[in-house]
Amino acid sequence: MKKLLIILSYIILFVNSNVFSESKKDILKIGLIAPLNGEYADLGNSLLYSLQLALDEINDSKIFIIPRDTGFNNKEKLNSAIQDIRAQGANIIIGPINNNDFNEVKKYTDTIFISPSNISPEFKTNIISVGISLESQLKSLVSFLKKQKKNKTVIMYPKNHYTDLIEEKLNKLNLNDMKRFKYNPDPEVLTGEIEILTNYSQRKRNLELRKKLFEDKEDEQSIKQLERLEQLYTLGKVNFDSVIIIDFGNNLKSVLTSLVYTDVDQNEVLFTTVNQWFDESIFYENTIKTLYYPSVNYKEFQKYREKYFKKFKLYPSEITILTYDALGLVYYAWKNNGDINSINDFSFKNKIKGKIGTFSIKDKKVSQDLDIYKTENKKFTKF
Repeated sequence: MKKLLIILSYIILFVNSNVFSESKKDILKIGLIAPLNGEYADLGNSLLYSLQLALDEINDSKIFIIPRDTGFNNKEKLNSAIQDIRAQGANIIIGPINNNDFNEVKKYTDTIFISPSNISPEFKTNIISVGISLESQLKSLVSFLKKQKKNKTVIMYPKNHYTDLIEEKLNKLNLNDMKRFKYNPDPEVLTGEIEILTNYSQRKRNLELRKKLFEDKEDEQSIKQLERLEQLYTLGKVNFDSVIIIDFGNNLKSVLTSLVYTDVDQNEVLFTTVNQWFDESIFYENTIKTLYYPSVNYKEFQKYREKYFKKFKLYPSEITILTYDALGLVYYAWKNNGDINSINDFSFKNKIKGKIGTFSIKDKKVSQDLDIYKTENKKFTKF
């Protein structure tokens, strides 16, 4: 039976003195904790701006948001903000945006936190993370690669403070049939490591040896063979048909450049990655023909960005669309249950459609249905 998609309604948010009124009944108070001042104020305020975009979605005067400044990595401000929000009668808070604060907010057991973090799709005591999890991305990529009949995949990831977390996720998904390759993110070391992965030196020698077979011959066929070989950089295939690169930004670009430098045939090997938000700077990596990755719905993301820019004359941080959907999720849970008393009120039988795309919350776990996109000819195309 086809699962019903629930279209989220998005709330009107009023920062209003009436939020403190105890005479009002049946109202939904939602806290927001974010860095509204200081170095990261632009990010915090962009979250507030994104919530204001909900004004065009629904007119419900019973919904209120209570924003409080937490600074950044400031436990004292964080606790003060949470306590102030709770004192106003709110037991649901959007945030924290930094998963480093999770241990701090866990102690507020009677308060529900909806975080845009993507560290864990599982409910953590009183925290629901609605970010695009690595698990959801990897599941989408594995399914995609199987459909492309790729069965010799190398999962590549850096040696850094995220290594243990990445390996924990890989073990949970039981991806033991895929080769793992950990690399040093230092570009000067990275290329040498990828040369070993791709057997680059041997493939270079293979080419030189083959060329010598024809160098002293003058027949037409030998001359043509030598001309063809002169166009190559290596001879022989690599022992994998696809890669999943768990990295982003300049580190990702360094890995892609090293793969191309070691003459990995992009017609034979599929390049895929994660954690992409339609970063147009990848277009200028001229060595890359096509890169595939799972992501949120591109059309909805563009609509959101355009609407945001039209209203505020600047572009939003990617994370803001997650908080936008998070508020819609809270509103749906409130309307669906009549009240929200615990984290269990956020488990639903049906799939949910938000701005980021379709997702489900079952068995205390958030899972996104992601589309596969590719970068090609300086465009993002849904595959």
